[in-house]
Amino acid sequence: MLDLRPLRLGSFRHLALGYWVNEFGTWIGEIALTILVYDHTHSPLETAALFLALRFLPAFLAPLLTAWVETLTPRIVLGVAYVVEGALFLGLAAVARAYTTPVILLLASLDGVLAITAKALTRSAVAASLKEQELLREGNGILNLGLMSSTACAPVLAGALVAWHGVRWALLVDAGTFLATALIIGTATGLHVQRDLGSDFSTRLRTGARVIRSRTAVRRLINVVALGMLLGAIPIPVEVIFAKHTLHAGNLGYGLLLGAWGVGTVVGAAAFTVASSVRLMTMLAIGALAIAAGYGGLALAPSLAIACIASAMGGAGNGAGWIAALTSIQERIPLDAQSAVMTLVEGLNQVAPAVGFVLGGVLTAAASPRLAYAVAAAGVLALLAAAAARPVDRVVFSGGHSPEPADPARSRPEPQDSAAPSRTSPSATLTAR
Repeated sequence: MLDLRPLRLGSFRHLALGYWVNEFGTWIGEIALTILVYDHTHSPLETAALFLALRFLPAFLAPLLTAWVETLTPRIVLGVAYVVEGALFLGLAAVARAYTTPVILLLASLDGVLAITAKALTRSAVAASLKEQELLREGNGILNLGLMSSTACAPVLAGALVAWHGVRWALLVDAGTFLATALIIGTATGLHVQRDLGSDFSTRLRTGARVIRSRTAVRRLINVVALGMLLGAIPIPVEVIFAKHTLHAGNLGYGLLLGAWGVGTVVGAAAFTVASSVRLMTMLAIGALAIAAGYGGLALAPSLAIACIASAMGGAGNGAGWIAALTSIQERIPLDAQSAVMTLVEGLNQVAPAVGFVLGGVLTAAASPRLAYAVAAAGVLALLAAAAARPVDRVVFSGGHSPEPADPARSRPEPQDSAAPSRTSPSATLTAR
C-alpha cells in the first residue's frame, strides 16, 4: 500500500510537487533542444556536442556551485536557480529563431550546472525533512513515482508540442515549468538543508570526496551505480536502429518500444513505493535482474511484441532499482554531507551514460544492436554477481571502528565515523532514463 505519510509535511509537499514539475519540463526542454540542433545542423557531431554541453561540463562545475550556495537559505537558492533556468530557456527560445550553435551550447551548459545543483539541494532538503523521522524511503518512493511518470509521458508531449507549434513553443513551455517550480519552492515553509556553517568553501567542496573515501559502503554503492548507468546506457543510442532495421518495425515500432520501457518504469516505481517491507539491497538486486532479463530478451526478441514485453521488464527494473540504490546511498550519508555527495552522484548520472553511448555505437557498428543489448545484459549480471560476492551490508568504515548501518528497510540514525568530519546528525539501468 502506498505510504503517504511524507506528504503530511508541508516542506516535502512543496519539494515533491516542484520536483515533479521540474522533471516533466526538463524532458520537454531536452527533447526540444535535440530536435532544434539536429534540424538546423543535420550533424550527429553537433547533436552530440549538445549532450556534452548539458551533461559533461556541468558535472564538473556543479560541485563548485553547490559548495558555494549550500550555506545559504535553500528556499531562496532553489527559487533563484529555477528562475534563472527559466530565463535561460526563454533565451534559448529566442535564439531558436536565429540559430547559433555556440550560443545554444553555452546556455545549455549554464542550465546543466544549475540543474545538477538544484537536484542535489532538493535531495538534501528531502533527507533533512524525512531521514530522522524514518520516512526517507517512503519520500524517495513518492518522488521516484513522479519522475518515472514524467519519463513515460513527457517525451510524448514534447513530440506533440514540436509537431503542433514548433520547437520554440516547447522551449517556452519548459521555461514556464521552471518558473512554476520557483513559485512552488518559493512559497514553501520549513524548508532546510543541514550543513556545516563553520566550514569554509574549500572544506565544503572536499566534504563529498571525504565521506565517499572514508565510508566503504557508500563508495561501493556509488561505484555500482556508476557502472550500472554505464551498462544500461549501452543500447540507448541504437534502439532506433534495432526497431527500424533489425525488427523492421518503423517509427511506430520505435515509439512503442520506448513507450513499453516508460510503462515499465512506472510499474517498477510503484512496486518500490508499495513494497516498503522489502530490503533496499533486495530491491536493488531484483531491479538489476529485471534489467538484465529485459536486455537479454531484447537481444533475442524475434518480433516487436516480444521486444516490447522485454522492454517493459527492463523498465520495471529501472524504476525500482535506481531509487533503491539512491536511497541506500542517502541512508549512509550524514545529513550535513548530503548536498556534497548528491551533487557528485547527480554528476555521475550525467557522465557515466555517455561512455555507454559510445560503447553501444561501437558494438552496433561492429556487429548489430543485438550485440549491444547482449553486452548490457551480461554486464549487469556480472555487476550483480560481483556485488553479491561482497555484500555491502558486511563492509565497515575504512577509518573507524563502528560498522556502517546495514541496509534497513527504514532509515536509522547514522553512526559516527572517526575518519569523517563531525556531524550534527541526507533522470539506462540504474539511471532515470
